Amino acid sequence: MNRAPEFWWQKDSLASRALWPLSVLYGAIAGHRMYKRPRLRSEVPVICVGNFTMGGAGKTPVAIAVVRMLLEAGKKPAVLTRGYGGRLKGPVLADPAVHTAAHIGDEALLLATIAPVVVGGDRVAGAATAIEAGADVLVMDDGFQNHSLAKTLSFVVVDAAAGIGNGLVFPAGPLRAPLDTQLQFADAIIAVGEGPVDAGLRAIAADYGIPLHAAVLAPQNGAEFEGKRVLAFAGIGRPEKFFESLTACGADVAGAPFSDHHVFTDAEAAKLLSRASSEGRELVTTEKDHARMQAGSGAVQRLCEAARLLKVSIDFVDEAPKALVLAALANHTARNAKKGWAKVK
Repeated sequence: MNRAPEFWWQKDSLASRALWPLSVLYGAIAGHRMYKRPRLRSEVPVICVGNFTMGGAGKTPVAIAVVRMLLEAGKKPAVLTRGYGGRLKGPVLADPAVHTAAHIGDEALLLATIAPVVVGGDRVAGAATAIEAGADVLVMDDGFQNHSLAKTLSFVVVDAAAGIGNGLVFPAGPLRAPLDTQLQFADAIIAVGEGPVDAGLRAIAADYGIPLHAAVLAPQNGAEFEGKRVLAFAGIGRPEKFFESLTACGADVAGAPFSDHHVFTDAEAAKLLSRASSEGRELVTTEKDHARMQAGSGAVQRLCEAARLLKVSIDFVDEAPKALVLAALANHTARNAKKGWAKVK
């Protein structure tokens, strides 16, 4: 996946105007799919963590935070994910001892360190695999626009500062479907980032009566980089956020951005190693990038071994998201008993 074009974040541009007819067609198809009746309502709760837009907003860290909430509540969660960047179609139960990012994608490898993960594009088949493996609640990492499996609760993650960009649908803008359609399926918005939430996003949430909760990506080991000269490299949705986090930790940062889910070549790895050496900087990367490099060889293997990690977690400003999760579990149990929803098959 290439990096998002700059005009996606501009309110008016020649590029977005030229692509508008295509975005109308894409939006009509995507919106229609969201209105389709779900193929199945699961006998276990399904909590979705998605986003309105393409590109990084902090979705996977929020999914991890939700999984940890469920574990603390004594539940046995499993994560459903497409496994973007991996070649296995699934459904397959992720095994970090066997699978690499080339098999199941970097996000699945990272999530599998927290809870069981089922990789596959067919969410209904993935749900059946997860439940058979013992899951009593499912967390969908992405899939907000996917209609196949009914959701008990849908969190939509948005970058607090960037909001929804120019508000247009792909390819004219970053939206995955028309915003007014997506808002009808959102139960809460999680705005991730330091500083004030985008005013437009806040107004939209208020207009639709959707609760908006703030969260920050909090470095877990940031003190390790205070006063250090680092060469930070990242292939995520918005590498700049990673660089800013390191700067906030007190590091002197030189950044090397790559596209989302970027697979590093030997030449790129060798260049990063050489640059770090010549500039007297320590190499630092993200957990997702590190997971993607683990099965590499040659210069990629050396880069993986040399790079230190800035580990981050999601900190919610208040307890409201946890309360929503716990309420969703209780409500699902009550509705399931009353309506006798079919089991996943």
